[in-house]
Amino acid sequence: MPRILVVDDEENIGQSLRLILEREGYQVTVCRSAAEFYAHPHSRRADLYLLDVRLPDGSGIDLLRWVRSQDAQAPAVMISGHGTIADAVAATRAGAFDFLEKPLSRDRLLLALKNALEQSALRRENERLRELVGEGPQIIGPSPAFRRVLEQADMVARSDARVLLVGESGTGKELLAAYIHRASPFAAGPFVKMNCAAIPTELLESEMFGHEKGAFTGAASTRKGKFELADGGTLFLDEVADLHETAQGKLLRVLQEGEFHRLGGEQAIRVAVRVISATNRDLAALVAKKQFREDLYYRLCVVPIRVPPLRERPADIRPLAEYFLAELCARNNFKPKTVEEEVFPALEGYQWPGNARELRNIVERMAILNPGERLTFESVPFEIRLPAGAARSSLREARDTAEREQILRALEEAGGNVSAAARALGLERTNLHKRIRALGLSRGSGT
Repeated sequence: MPRILVVDDEENIGQSLRLILEREGYQVTVCRSAAEFYAHPHSRRADLYLLDVRLPDGSGIDLLRWVRSQDAQAPAVMISGHGTIADAVAATRAGAFDFLEKPLSRDRLLLALKNALEQSALRRENERLRELVGEGPQIIGPSPAFRRVLEQADMVARSDARVLLVGESGTGKELLAAYIHRASPFAAGPFVKMNCAAIPTELLESEMFGHEKGAFTGAASTRKGKFELADGGTLFLDEVADLHETAQGKLLRVLQEGEFHRLGGEQAIRVAVRVISATNRDLAALVAKKQFREDLYYRLCVVPIRVPPLRERPADIRPLAEYFLAELCARNNFKPKTVEEEVFPALEGYQWPGNARELRNIVERMAILNPGERLTFESVPFEIRLPAGAARSSLREARDTAEREQILRALEEAGGNVSAAARALGLERTNLHKRIRALGLSRGSGT
């Protein structure tokens, strides 16, 4: 029975939607505000979201963005009593499946929900089949530094040893975890992901171990946790350093004993799960500061693998950029695009604080904003083209350059008369003198 979460501040509309949808066999939860939605235990676990665009304390589009940030892939249908084209465009960009205007037509509503749920089911089935045949995001990295990482991953994949992936955000730790899973004895089982930083502390136990019906307010049915879902496969614990101390203790117990209890349950559940963890923080330092359990650290860090940042492997930038570009074009049915040779030195000279994730975003932005079939140097964003080390002062330099040109133009038009130039610029003469000195310009023949 699909669960639909409705967010609408109009009480009569919420009640009407509940009646219509429950008659069709859906499970319905109604929230009257953004605050109620965020606090609701099902806010990340609905099968479909029906969101009003304008709420008394927020925007339905912002709610959708938040849902997507939690890695929830359930479809969303937006509704609005006074929607605009701008609203519809913003909703679509945020990932909405459809946009309906009030007053809602019952038939139109049910058709939109049916289509959204069917598309969602097809996507999940497609992802499952792709995993079964071994297709997935490619691991790109011919540099010696990244080749060593893959060699380590290949060696550890053959065992059931726990792995700790350490590296900055955006370096591809999740992709590497999936790579290890596919090459491991657990490959026939599921690959289950859990972002430890994205789950509120009070929901962590339920998220990891599941709960029985009635275990807490809102627990309308029994639900399996991540460990149970990953039985026979791999559980990837991303941002594991952000686990609350209580959750650290419960995780340690499962790793030691291989069993757990669902929240509110009495029966012990045994699982065989390979755990791969990842962090962008120094876990050893956190252990020294008593901010992370030492015994859990040694349980997770049987085999540590450091994933180097992109700035340490510039040889990977070209193949990654070409891969991201080809992927974008295929995904959006664009004509194939290529990157001109002059672009790569600019990309390779940048420090990439966001690593491969930032590179993907930059390449996609260049491709989308460039109508031609070749990405040129001019399409490279300004901040990327700056020489290394210049990024921090780039804004001031750009502002000073523009100001210098404007003052010189005004002085030239005023025949070098500072008073006349100041009037043309709308400045006090003394202030203009100060700016001329600060910018290193000739004073001319001011009066």
